[in-house]
Amino acid sequence: MAAPTVTPAPSGSAVDAPVATHSALPIAIAVTRILMGFYFLWAFLDKVFGLGYVTPGERAWINGGSPTTGFLSNATAESPFADVFAALAGNALVDWLFMLGLLAVGVTLMTGIGVRLGAIAGAAMLLLMYLAEFPLTLTGATNPLVDSHIIDMGVMAIAFFAVPTQRLSLAKTWRAIVGDRTWLW
Repeated sequence: MAAPTVTPAPSGSAVDAPVATHSALPIAIAVTRILMGFYFLWAFLDKVFGLGYVTPGERAWINGGSPTTGFLSNATAESPFADVFAALAGNALVDWLFMLGLLAVGVTLMTGIGVRLGAIAGAAMLLLMYLAEFPLTLTGATNPLVDSHIIDMGVMAIAFFAVPTQRLSLAKTWRAIVGDRTWLW
């Protein structure tokens, strides 16, 4: 494998450090985007079919279980938003929106089609889950401010902003269809 070539940054630029012209960074971002997509898609499949990882078969959505009841009922106990999220738990509309969100975010991130919309939806879902658990008040939280939801929101931001250099995706075909409507990329 050849070493990346390095060219000096233009003089007078804000960054005087060398810039890598051939980098593995776009591939690393693509792999991270795909893994994050699989994370959402797996959550969808586990909740639909009760694969036994988080959702036991008897509580699967196809068996009449509610995908939001367990998390929203238990995670909110110490949150200042507990009443709001508890009221949403088990609501059929919330269940459908949540499940469609999991599926859509997973598919967009894994395929590279509509990544910007998927990243925004994923970040919104993660923010709501963060507020439901609210680590500032969560007994046993390892960090009172930053948890996996916040880190995952950072991954969503990277996926959103890395769209122009996106690799390992169906983006080229998708962009031929949607043209210059970059919000659909």
